[in-house]
Amino acid sequence: MTRPAGAGTPPLRAAARLAFPLFAPVTAPSPPRGENPLIVQGDRSLLLDVHAPLAEEARGVVARFAELERSPEHFHTYRITPLSLWNAAASGLDAGAIVSSLERFSRYPVPENVLVDVRDLLGRYGRLRIVGEGDGTVLALQSEDPALLLELSRRPGVRDLLGERLSPRAFRVPLRHRGTLKQALLAAGWPAEDLAGYLEGTPLRVALRAGRFEVRAYQREAAEAFFAGGGERGGSGVVVLPCGAGKTIVGLLAMSLVNQTTLVLTTGGTAVAQWRREILEKTEVRPDEVAEYTGERKDVGPVTLTTYQMLTHRASRAGDFPHLRLFQEREWGLIVYDEVHLLPAPVFRATAEVQARRRLGLTATLVREDGLEGDVFTLIGPKKYDAPWRDLEAQGWIAEATCTEVRCALPSERRMEYALAPERGKFRIAAENPVKLAALREVLASHPGARTLVIGQFLDQLRGIADALGAPLVVGATSGRERERLYGEFRAGRVPLLVLSKVGNFALDLPDADLLVQVSGTFGSRQEEAQRLGRVLRPKGDGRAAHFYTLVTRDTQEQDFALHRQLFLTEQGYAYRIREPEAAGSPA
Repeated sequence: MTRPAGAGTPPLRAAARLAFPLFAPVTAPSPPRGENPLIVQGDRSLLLDVHAPLAEEARGVVARFAELERSPEHFHTYRITPLSLWNAAASGLDAGAIVSSLERFSRYPVPENVLVDVRDLLGRYGRLRIVGEGDGTVLALQSEDPALLLELSRRPGVRDLLGERLSPRAFRVPLRHRGTLKQALLAAGWPAEDLAGYLEGTPLRVALRAGRFEVRAYQREAAEAFFAGGGERGGSGVVVLPCGAGKTIVGLLAMSLVNQTTLVLTTGGTAVAQWRREILEKTEVRPDEVAEYTGERKDVGPVTLTTYQMLTHRASRAGDFPHLRLFQEREWGLIVYDEVHLLPAPVFRATAEVQARRRLGLTATLVREDGLEGDVFTLIGPKKYDAPWRDLEAQGWIAEATCTEVRCALPSERRMEYALAPERGKFRIAAENPVKLAALREVLASHPGARTLVIGQFLDQLRGIADALGAPLVVGATSGRERERLYGEFRAGRVPLLVLSKVGNFALDLPDADLLVQVSGTFGSRQEEAQRLGRVLRPKGDGRAAHFYTLVTRDTQEQDFALHRQLFLTEQGYAYRIREPEAAGSPA
């Protein structure tokens, strides 16, 4: 592999390790136990006192093996779940480290049942293994515990996916059931570690262009963690990095490690264009080797770029998904799932059938509002690498950001309309509160000269804002050519403000944006909140900070949804300041 500039960065730690130390040295001083930040409860919930001396350090540790549930002002609630522990195990974290951290940060003695549960649940990972035999065309489910294997083989949902019994410690697994068996075992509470390896794809040399760009140490570590130093056991899993931290670079590094034909799945046409640009600029792959499979053209090449919308398109609601055949069009050596947290159900089903291909998921957050994180774990792979947002901010790789929630009153004439509206209608009335325009003007006035993005959910609201501010509007119906023209004008500084619909959530290459104002969003979507903050996290050449504002109508459903939207960013260490607009009571 041709090494790019920056290849002299320090060597990687072991492949499955995370980017930053999880635990402080044992010799680190601890405050009196009564000042410790964590209260561990018997139901595996963790209460984090955000005002305690070691709260920030404890947050960074706990987030590795527990999920954030609530984040009010003083105590944040996390919960240790089986999936959070199994993702931690796949990342190289063991029970001893988790137990030690709980005991170190806990204000009171840790309940014995929690310590036992952590050891027991974490100990389940690796007890079942899917392995390949011979030339890899024969799979087996193995366990050193014959009783466990026999018990699971009799469970509905599992037994029909197994073949003949090979020995007391092994069952044959039909190739077509590799993915669905992992799903069934996870549902039964026993994750299977997939060690069956991968079929080789068609060779394709993907060399990085020396001197064109610098590979950051954490990007290289992430790619190596995915590939696991050679790919015999590794080669599938998810890399979690903040928006603006260079996930596409990790994808290119993975391609250069695999050196085989690659299928890249993205969120839309803008993302396809961005991936193509990055591949041609930063690798020695030729233009004729990069194909696009989209609504405009349906070419297939050694590197093929497509979208989730394309793959899930069908002529009728009851029809098949004809474009899913793309998974079988070539002997892919690598399939990259960009923004894997958005993977639609039909693509999950197709992915279950291509478990013999290496799979890389890229995302800023593994949060899914549909609760299908377990399917990502089984079908794409476990979390292999995770870098905390605040740590990358401290190192200067993403911009320092402040988050502010502006609470606007609903005008009295709209209050009665809101009271009488059906539940779903209430949210829209609150989201399109006309007072938000005056609040938006105040925010813009407080940041003169900022490169600004205004983003929202409802087109009528956005059109009104664009007209009032005399700013260009980019929506789904805006042609790709016009979008690129406006983005280019913004990058050049000739257009200082853009108004965007949901098309601005992903793959928006506007590194100079430093102010984003969210006027409405998708109910309580945590992933959307994180993606939108990410639009302004690219580091600025002059060290400018990033500012993220969300406009919320006070005393409405929207305020409740806003609290849920903010959960993921709160987990990453961001705090929302609350501000009341001066013009809170009168629309502009």
